[in-house]
Amino acid sequence: MMKTLFLNPPSYEGFDGGAGSRYQAKREIRSFWYPTWLAQVAALVPDSKLVDAPARGLLLDDILPMAGEYELLVIYASAPTFRSDVDVAERFKAANPKLMIGLCGAHVATVPEDSITASDAIDFVARHEFDYTIQEVAEGRPFETIDGITWRRDGSVVNNPDRALVHDMDALPSVIPVYARDLVVEDYYIGYLKHPYVSFYTGRGCRSKCSYCLWPQTIGGRTYRTRSPEKVAEDVRLALEMMPQVKEIFFDDDTFTDAENRDRAAAVARLIGPMLKAKGVTWSVNAKADVPYDLLKILKENNLRQLLVGYESGNQTILNNIRKGTRLDIMRRFTADCHKLGISVHGTFIMGLPGETRETIRETIAFAKEINPHSLQVSLAAPYPGTELYKQAQENGWYAAGDLVQEGGTQMAVLSYPDLSSAEIFAAVDEFYRAFYFRPSKIAEMVLEMLKSWTMFRRRIREGIEFFQFLKKRGAEA
Repeated sequence: MMKTLFLNPPSYEGFDGGAGSRYQAKREIRSFWYPTWLAQVAALVPDSKLVDAPARGLLLDDILPMAGEYELLVIYASAPTFRSDVDVAERFKAANPKLMIGLCGAHVATVPEDSITASDAIDFVARHEFDYTIQEVAEGRPFETIDGITWRRDGSVVNNPDRALVHDMDALPSVIPVYARDLVVEDYYIGYLKHPYVSFYTGRGCRSKCSYCLWPQTIGGRTYRTRSPEKVAEDVRLALEMMPQVKEIFFDDDTFTDAENRDRAAAVARLIGPMLKAKGVTWSVNAKADVPYDLLKILKENNLRQLLVGYESGNQTILNNIRKGTRLDIMRRFTADCHKLGISVHGTFIMGLPGETRETIRETIAFAKEINPHSLQVSLAAPYPGTELYKQAQENGWYAAGDLVQEGGTQMAVLSYPDLSSAEIFAAVDEFYRAFYFRPSKIAEMVLEMLKSWTMFRRRIREGIEFFQFLKKRGAEA
């Protein structure tokens, strides 16, 4: 087995764009997701090491001395940081010409030929679901025998056959020991999750057809494949044992509450609930806004604290345009059920999706205020290569600019429509945040939350300062 370094490379300061981030940009407040995709492969390769440079605040000069210690370097590359990711590869190759270097991630899976020809320093690209692909590379197998890679032979680019998706999810080892060995738990912070938290996948893929969503269209696929409830419970037990400081566990599946897997969701809840209650640890999951009351009740009874819900828009036509697969009335009922049960909701919305107008922006803001999630995140429509939204933008001439983020890592509005400019879409994010959070009722809600906990008080003060700095900076950039 080759001595292997898995690297989430340094890029912009504070940029959360690595192997776990759905929206690859700087956040309103300091945020870092776990590099779960890299950790999963590291768990398959004995004696490997995982370095998450952005979360640790490491610069290229800090990690470059490691080049001579390894035989294989695997870099997780993203669309907004690809140029700097290639620079990292070239610097490592210059430091150790014998080092084999491969790229993985959603972006390079979509444009493998462009990715490998970007630099002679790159020896291969691991496409799509790359766990066993990279394991076989690390075993030293000849490239021509490995499914799922793009490489060079006699100066020409070769695309080997695609690798089949992993269906036996229980066969994959837990990522928890890798986290505990190589990462610093306190480095990972998400404003709407308790700190410190830990996140991982209990399944991959998503049956939903949302046109903008990155993972199902580039890596995970449209089939939801899951670990058994017993395996999930074992992962939770390991997390509680190996990272006792953790206060919340987050399942990062696209939709843990998928309609055809609700019996499994209930089974997982019943297995982990007693363990978590005994330790005073809560859990949260991603959910579509259509979970029935009876399942919500089971989840809540087993220590679920919060659901992360992609509402995206308050306009039904836009929801239909992006194939969201739900209705506004269902989302209203679901959110009311969560409020009734005491389940916190973090709602996510996107400005600038196909069909957006000044009026639909107002409708979405009004909808968010009406359903009143505990917190929300407002993003700009990001047409990542490999998604249906990217193809639509190309075909319809919606691109106003090419880069998804500007220098520094701030997300940009790259789409525009005949009656709505990219500048208006960019400005809508600030308008949304101010309209939602600067209401007397929401301010009173947050103040009450702070008064109940000194820890929450200090946290909200820090987040508030970062949030206002974010709004000020965006205003200067508009």
